[in-house]
Amino acid sequence: MLVDAQKRLLELFETAIAAAHPRQVLEGHLPADRSGRVIVIGAGKAAAAMAEVVEQCWQGEVSGLVVTRYGHGARCQKIEVVEAAHPVPDAAGLAVATRVLALVSDLTEKDRVIFLLSGGGSALLALPAAGLSLADKQQVNKALLKSGATIGEMNCVRKHLSAIKGGRLAKACWPASVYTYAISDVPGDLATVIASGPTVADPSTSADALAILKRYAIDAPQAVIDWLHDPASETVKPGDPALSRSHFQLIAKPQQSLEAAAVAARRAGFSPLILGDLEGEAREVAKVHAGIARQIVLHGQPLKPPCVILSGGETTVTVRGTGRGGRNAEFLLSLTDSLKGLPGVYALAGDTDGIDGSEDNAGALMTPDTYARAQALGLSSSAALDDNDGYGYFAALDALVITEPTRTNVNDFRAILILEAPHP
Repeated sequence: MLVDAQKRLLELFETAIAAAHPRQVLEGHLPADRSGRVIVIGAGKAAAAMAEVVEQCWQGEVSGLVVTRYGHGARCQKIEVVEAAHPVPDAAGLAVATRVLALVSDLTEKDRVIFLLSGGGSALLALPAAGLSLADKQQVNKALLKSGATIGEMNCVRKHLSAIKGGRLAKACWPASVYTYAISDVPGDLATVIASGPTVADPSTSADALAILKRYAIDAPQAVIDWLHDPASETVKPGDPALSRSHFQLIAKPQQSLEAAAVAARRAGFSPLILGDLEGEAREVAKVHAGIARQIVLHGQPLKPPCVILSGGETTVTVRGTGRGGRNAEFLLSLTDSLKGLPGVYALAGDTDGIDGSEDNAGALMTPDTYARAQALGLSSSAALDDNDGYGYFAALDALVITEPTRTNVNDFRAILILEAPHP
């Protein structure tokens, strides 16, 4: 049963990823009239795969430029694909952002722009605002990633430090028509938060960004503080005429992937419980999942085994140690520490883009014997948590999940499979 349970978890993960892949979700949303010239731009971990779909189904003239994370490219013939760094932007991201902005400048109202947007686009399309350097943005970004700030809070700051986010890209395209097709990787699927909303109005303010830096004690460069006090740092607000020809369409979201996994689970004989998109510290979210799993095992509530608990969203990790590991490894490590080998409980936590944080794994697997096997190797789950070393803990157990880049991104996927207790 051990191998079967792990295999089932991996199948659910693959189902969730497939349900959000551009080849499944993009074509049906593109304009019915696919003749004539179109300029394609894009940013995010799914951008190259999305560009490939546009190339295959567009009947008129296609050209353009998209940026994706290193290793997430695709074989496009007409649309140039550039790779850059994520989650901390680099010079390649800066250069391509400058080129994207130049590509959409001086357009007319007869022009059409397709903007392909997915998670990761905020870091990949990195063009600092006037007076700021790439180093300034990198410093702030690194500090935010370690602070425990939510994705919405991080993107609020990013928008106000950018020359391209917070609606500024759509403003640069004016008066051309802009059609944004987005794959959501954020809880709530807010257009203003997905990759920092380059083509939509932004209701947040520079004062909000300053408050976030203060809340998390971010030691930002003085140039950043000065810029956020400058009225010019404000993003494009609702009602701006420059956004009147900008259209936004969400084509995939985490809920779709959770529902697809639930259907697959039900077909395999497992009752699914979808908890939805969740935020919060990874280790604390894991404790809640552990409590639900324990209640199911001991009392058959809120449903009886065999069943599976499904959740998504984006947790955070406040980095205190020096270990390796993303938020999914941290979640699973905390779950292991909480359950301590509870019989019949198996779990997988992974990022649907195939990369957990900045590591080479998508996530990891936990089985009922994980805790005991680790102890036999001299590994302590609580000590590993103190050091934020989920990667090292599960690597030692050969329990990492390696998928390679998936070329989509609807954020984290978590599945806890609970089997019926064996009969005596």
